[in-house]
Amino acid sequence: MMTPLVLDFDASVLGLDAAQRIDLRDWQEAIRFGCSLRRWRALRAQLARQMPDKHGTVLLGSGDLHHLSHLLTERCQAPQFDLLVFDNHPDNMRFPFGIHCGSWVRHAARLPQVRRIDVVGICSADIGASHAWENYWQPLRSGKLHYWSVGVDTRWAQRFGLAAQMHAHADQAALLAAFSAHLQATATPLYLSIDKDVLAPEVAHTNWDQGSMQLEQMEALIALLAGRVVGSDITGDISAYRYRSAWKRWLSALDEQPEISPAQLAQWQAQQAAVNQRLLPLIAAQTRA
Repeated sequence: MMTPLVLDFDASVLGLDAAQRIDLRDWQEAIRFGCSLRRWRALRAQLARQMPDKHGTVLLGSGDLHHLSHLLTERCQAPQFDLLVFDNHPDNMRFPFGIHCGSWVRHAARLPQVRRIDVVGICSADIGASHAWENYWQPLRSGKLHYWSVGVDTRWAQRFGLAAQMHAHADQAALLAAFSAHLQATATPLYLSIDKDVLAPEVAHTNWDQGSMQLEQMEALIALLAGRVVGSDITGDISAYRYRSAWKRWLSALDEQPEISPAQLAQWQAQQAAVNQRLLPLIAAQTRA
């Protein structure tokens, strides 16, 4: 089992004393939630110097940092692979100011080595009719990107030729059965990216609105990936942060991110640490040597 790597922007990943850590807290204000492409390239250059050539699953901290997964998929050495994203949101939303935690999938879809992207566990209205225009349609139209959702009305997609990319299900059990069948019908190497906001809040509280997946359901799907995982990351740990930038405070307020008391934060971070400790060995067992 290769040693996990923590990219430590927000000091939220706890209980992993054996993990390698890169201290990036000076970058938190610049990168968290979103950033310009100029700052993104500067961070990429720094990480190219600091990240070890070999490591296990990368832990990113808060889901506000999920766009780091794009950087990690760029670094993946497999010549071609699929990208499997567990997330309550599509992360394919329009953001004209650079890259942010809700737009990175669109950037990943541009990578030639990424064959297909499946975002699994979406319960968010972000893919409903009222927010359809906010999604980038090109990766959906091309068939490179697929949404797997629970309890979201996506019938609007039929009018625009996107129905085949919208896998809508009534509940998590139906999604589990359908996506299990998909996984068993393919053998392509996979990069695995987990945002724990896909999980029900009683499993692990995050900084975002959450889905309804149970940890056992996620584990059952990961167990089907035997020998196919060529890279992985986990985000969705919880942290409290007040932006110095008024613009980022405004964006955060639009997404209704709640204030977190110190007592809640300690309790929820302990909960998150327990989830990470269950997921890490399971992912390692499915990772290609």
